[in-house]
Amino acid sequence: MTGDVQPEAHAELLPDEPAFVDAGDVGPLPVVAVVGRPNVGKSTLVNRMLGRRAAVVEDVPGVTRDRVAYDAEWSGRQFTLVDTGGWDPDAAGMAATITAQAELAAAAADVVVFVVDAVVGATDADEAVARVLRRAGKPVVLAANKVDSLGGEADAATLWSLGLDRPYPVSALHGRGSGDLLDAVLAALPGAPAVIVDVASAGPRRVAILGRPNVGKSSLLNRLAGAERVVVDAVAGTTVDPVDELVLLGGRTWRLVDTAGIRRRVREASGAEYFASLRTAAVIDRCEVAVVLSDASEPLSEQDLRIISMVVDAGRALVLAFNKWDLVDDDRRRILEKEIDRQLARVAWAPRVNVSALTGRHVDRLVPALDTALAGWETRVPTGRLNTFFGQLVAAHPHPVRGGRQPRILFATQASTRPPRVVLFTTCFLEASYLRFVERRLREEFGFAGSPIDIAVRQRTKRSRRS
Repeated sequence: MTGDVQPEAHAELLPDEPAFVDAGDVGPLPVVAVVGRPNVGKSTLVNRMLGRRAAVVEDVPGVTRDRVAYDAEWSGRQFTLVDTGGWDPDAAGMAATITAQAELAAAAADVVVFVVDAVVGATDADEAVARVLRRAGKPVVLAANKVDSLGGEADAATLWSLGLDRPYPVSALHGRGSGDLLDAVLAALPGAPAVIVDVASAGPRRVAILGRPNVGKSSLLNRLAGAERVVVDAVAGTTVDPVDELVLLGGRTWRLVDTAGIRRRVREASGAEYFASLRTAAVIDRCEVAVVLSDASEPLSEQDLRIISMVVDAGRALVLAFNKWDLVDDDRRRILEKEIDRQLARVAWAPRVNVSALTGRHVDRLVPALDTALAGWETRVPTGRLNTFFGQLVAAHPHPVRGGRQPRILFATQASTRPPRVVLFTTCFLEASYLRFVERRLREEFGFAGSPIDIAVRQRTKRSRRS
């Protein structure tokens, strides 16, 4: 190591680490639940009210299954908008579970937006839902959807029969009447809170639960939340929209996000699966640490490895969780250990927990693993200590000579955290194999458990001599 390159000379290469602020964690906001029977356009209306395509929409009933909350704003007033699955009082099986989630959303809301198909008119199911809402005594805004023209307003007028006051004709698809509907929602909301919460507070740590379909992601979230927060069914692909929940674990509040299972590459997916994959990819970008869940009773698949690679490439902290441990016998455990050694060598630094979402076994070990991964993700090594380490490393293990030249590391500094980014200023190019060796030794010396490390190389440019 030499002193001919100073950190000040490369300050422009070392961006300041941005503050990570979650605007959604600014205190309790009023809640608006959008309910209605299947396929009346609830998710389309939610997207219209949000002004962006957030909820997964497809022209088939039953795409939305869980309570999905979004941050919304209209006329300067912020509120939480909750999309729900189809509410069918006569449903059975998984549809009954979806209905139960819609009922819970309505019970917890400050205002309920009841969506009815104005073209079809009020059905028996609509009247049954209306009776439930009238008994609840909550403010209800009746949205007569699919009124695409002035002539359709006569159909909307027939919905007075539901006994829920004035129906607001809207077209969720085209946006017609959505402003009047939002004005009615704001008028029904409770008054603004008297206490203003500091917007700069970082809020709970964000944890994404990822994995391929049917590995138990929703079951794990329900187990950690201590309630049936999301719909669980043996059918793969039950979860479509990301579902987030504030959960108290280890004496602290965490924001856990259940995601749709990643079945295949996003560009190869279609329909609701395509948009669900996009939402899952967006969750990875927004989270701080990802729990990648695998089925311990089955061999590791290409999908498992692809999801792990997505997390590493996004620079997020990582915890590996192997679910359904209650189904694993001694033979399978030995085979699994070999699979992990062979296929997950790239992420040997990630904490690993073996859990059973069904029985609750070892789920308490998730919090220490999350803490370890987040600590590694936020580790910062002082520049002096880092250069002392590299001085000893290069002296003991210099880079191999290539083309008659000996590449040298002149100076090193950690540019940022979350994830740790180490910049090496060198005389020339460093081979990938040597960089892997450097990363391994960095982990041995400083930890960085549970976090990827980004190592960037900056080659020294030759200064032209003045004649």
